[in-house]
Amino acid sequence: MTNPYVPLLIMSAAALVLAFGGLGASAILGPTKKSKTKADNYECGIQPTSAHLTEGRFPVRYYLVAMTFIIFDIEVVFMYPWAVSFNQLGLFGLVVMMSFLVTLCVPYAYEWRRGGLDY
Repeated sequence: MTNPYVPLLIMSAAALVLAFGGLGASAILGPTKKSKTKADNYECGIQPTSAHLTEGRFPVRYYLVAMTFIIFDIEVVFMYPWAVSFNQLGLFGLVVMMSFLVTLCVPYAYEWRRGGLDY
């Protein structure tokens, strides 16, 4: 009999090969010459300047706001199964969800206080 973990190891190895293979192929085959067209904005509202050609495409603040949205959006998705089975979970489900919400609100308050939501 074979080990039941062999398919999992094969799938993990294939995922690693595809991930690193894609990164390697894009580094080798991808264009590296910068131009004004490549630095042009794409749905971000920030006009390109000469500084963006040398320093990077967008300020870090843009990425922080995007990551914040994704994190809090994913956290809200975890509340749907709880809402569907609220009656079956009882008091335990309520306590667990309240602790989850407190855990969710702490970084939100921290980011709000630091000005991360002022974009």
